[in-house]
Amino acid sequence: MHDRAVDPEGTRLPIKLDSTSNGEFAPVPLSARNQLANRLAHQHASENAKRLGLTRRSFLVSACGAASTLLAFNRANASPGGYFDIPREAPLDEALAQASVGAKREFIFDVQGHFIDPRGAWVKQASPDAFKWSPKASCGKPHLECLGPDEFIKDVFRDSDTDMMVLSFVPSAPDAEPLTIQAADAVRQIVERMGKRLLVHGRVQPNEPRDLGRMDELRERWKVSAWKTYTQFGPGGKGFFLSDDIGTRFIEKARTLGVKIICVHKGLPFGSRSYEHSQCSDIGIVAKRFPDVKFLIYHSGFVTEVKEQPYDAKARRDGIDTLIRSLADHGVAPNSNVYAELGSTWRFLMREPGQAAHALGKLIRYCGEDNVLWGTDSIWYGSPQDQIQAFRSFQISPALREKHGYAEMTPRLRAKIFGLNAAKVYGVSIPARRQTSERDPHFMTYGPKTRREFLRLRGLGLV
Repeated sequence: MHDRAVDPEGTRLPIKLDSTSNGEFAPVPLSARNQLANRLAHQHASENAKRLGLTRRSFLVSACGAASTLLAFNRANASPGGYFDIPREAPLDEALAQASVGAKREFIFDVQGHFIDPRGAWVKQASPDAFKWSPKASCGKPHLECLGPDEFIKDVFRDSDTDMMVLSFVPSAPDAEPLTIQAADAVRQIVERMGKRLLVHGRVQPNEPRDLGRMDELRERWKVSAWKTYTQFGPGGKGFFLSDDIGTRFIEKARTLGVKIICVHKGLPFGSRSYEHSQCSDIGIVAKRFPDVKFLIYHSGFVTEVKEQPYDAKARRDGIDTLIRSLADHGVAPNSNVYAELGSTWRFLMREPGQAAHALGKLIRYCGEDNVLWGTDSIWYGSPQDQIQAFRSFQISPALREKHGYAEMTPRLRAKIFGLNAAKVYGVSIPARRQTSERDPHFMTYGPKTRREFLRLRGLGLV
């Protein structure tokens, strides 16, 4: 369904600040400052569209519309730590706007994408009430279809600058997978026929005995590029550590199979049960123990309830600091074999530019500029294009850089994070750039936006 049919008046902003969750954490309502940011963005859009003689829709789908929106966010936040570095004239100057947020110039390799199979066997195992989690289908179809492969392909590969993606999986038992490896492989082939590329994870819960046994098939038949696991998830709600006997058997099996990239969900805890397994205390241990294995830390340990501040070893804070502390405690140097991934983390912190500056500054400093990876957790947030445009223009203030040793967000550093770092991790060559002309962005998100929707989504067994 084309957006011109569902939003002809241009009521949606191109950069989305809302309460949408990826389903792994309860939606966090917008602050008064976030609400002001959205109001100012709508106001500026109307004013600037009129000045240019455009409809709101035409203005908002342009680079000028994105620049106008981000400048409104700056005005609302007035953050001394982080901001979107865009010329004031950009909302009325297409060339300036393109230079700031629009023109594709980087290789973008998103290492965390998701969709589900809306017709899979897992649907029959869920409670009928679970499918009422969203009161209205946001894509004009039954809501599970909004989370399916068709919308995934459109949002990621047609309506964004993404060149490559790694398709990941949600935690589940082997007989209740919302996305099977067969369904994932079918979409991988479609994407490749489009001239783009989709790599696929192998989902492994090593505290589920059947999963360790299927790793051979995932490697040999399905040619998975890495393994994805959730240390907080497991039978009876009990998790594991990568450094305990369960985790060690898993890592050793991955090494034996020759797929030595392990992607682990850390942070964004599923609740209080087995909470300690959502933290990063085990990462430094296994990184030191298995230097030939690359550990990709999904979400970088981020927790929505924890305010990101400068790292303080004595403060013992939760969140990203648990990752940094584990690396420091075990002597894992920057640019070693631990990689910080930004899926959902950056999307949430777009609302909080001051915290975003500390989060990015810390990860780049302590994990290394070669070891921070772009991820968006899309399709939960719709097209990742808004995350891309916001990251293209984000800057850490000179004051914070000087005080805390944070890096300046230069084009070179952004290019590394956007895709060059992940290309080295996965050993892939950078394909020729393909600029699509098929875009018709809808600016919608699909994940739960309220606690009620979140709890109903939990009934589907996605986490």
